[in-house]
Amino acid sequence: MDDENERAARAKKGSPFLNTAQAAFYIGLSQRTLEKMRLKGGGPQFRKHGRYVRYHIDELDDWSKGHAQETGPEDGGHDSGSAGEGGRS
Repeated sequence: MDDENERAARAKKGSPFLNTAQAAFYIGLSQRTLEKMRLKGGGPQFRKHGRYVRYHIDELDDWSKGHAQETGPEDGGHDSGSAGEGGRS
């Protein structure tokens, strides 16, 4: 894991573009998930540099910020009146 962190850090310093493996690690997804998102849509923007797929770090950050969730009762917050959480009162 430390090697992947180092590679992503070096890539960010040297170039704003990450390959699929680096981008997946950077945003906390599996490489396969990122590849599927690329095919089906809904994932971060990517670029083709010749035959190589590259992700720009700023676009990964923007995509991640756009998928932020607020924690509420249905997302793990506590609400004693929620249905489906045990018996009735």
